[in-house]
Amino acid sequence: MQFVQTDIHRPGALEQLFDGCDVVINLVGILNESGRDGSGFSLAHTQLAEKIVAACKHAGCDKLIQISALRANADHGPSHCLRTKGEAERIISTSTMKTRWTIFQPSVIFGPNDSFTNRFAGLLAWIPVLPLAMPDARFAPVHVDDVVAAIVCAVSDDETDGRTYQLCGPETYTLRELVGMIRSAIGSRCLVAGLPRWMSRVQAAIMDFVPGKPFSTDNYLSLTVHCLCTEDGFAQLGLKARSFEKNLRACIGKLNCRSDLDRFRQLAGRH
Repeated sequence: MQFVQTDIHRPGALEQLFDGCDVVINLVGILNESGRDGSGFSLAHTQLAEKIVAACKHAGCDKLIQISALRANADHGPSHCLRTKGEAERIISTSTMKTRWTIFQPSVIFGPNDSFTNRFAGLLAWIPVLPLAMPDARFAPVHVDDVVAAIVCAVSDDETDGRTYQLCGPETYTLRELVGMIRSAIGSRCLVAGLPRWMSRVQAAIMDFVPGKPFSTDNYLSLTVHCLCTEDGFAQLGLKARSFEKNLRACIGKLNCRSDLDRFRQLAGRH
């Protein structure tokens, strides 16, 4: 395995990277942008998809796998994130490239040391009260290894060409229930206070201006639609997804000062 650091938006960069590649997997996605006008989402999702399609054509790649998101919709997505994810899907599915393609739409992904369960675990371990926005938003968490298994199927099975698969775990939970399970897993006594929708929107508007944007208006808008599947993509692939509850403890990293220092070193580029 070889890791290459490059500017993926530099003209010719992707063509050079894709040269000689049989399969391209686009895992790029962001939950927030530095601004608030959608241009950051457009760059990361829509414009990058256009460049990937062009590079696949140029390099003659055999297969392109796009990791999108549930409820991605170019026309009716409630947020910049979901609209631009939908635009990327449209670019790929309507392309005249000879490259075969498969699109996956996962619900929220969890796994060892992930940023989803561990972000909440970190908050629950250190603050006495967590004001939780959109507590009734629903998810069907999917394990990262199951998503990988689906990708492997798409690489080897021609029956997946030109198809879009929704990927959900076997259980559905509200955000409040998920946070409650994480709280129990780490033994926290933090009080989780669910906010009504109007207060969730106010919180998001304030967080728009907090460095790092732990929550944003675009996040709030994405949460106005449930992140649930209407069909079982894993069953269509002959796979079975694993339980969130049974695998939760293995996902949460150690909540100590050393792990915090390690994360800070990674962010600073010091390994």
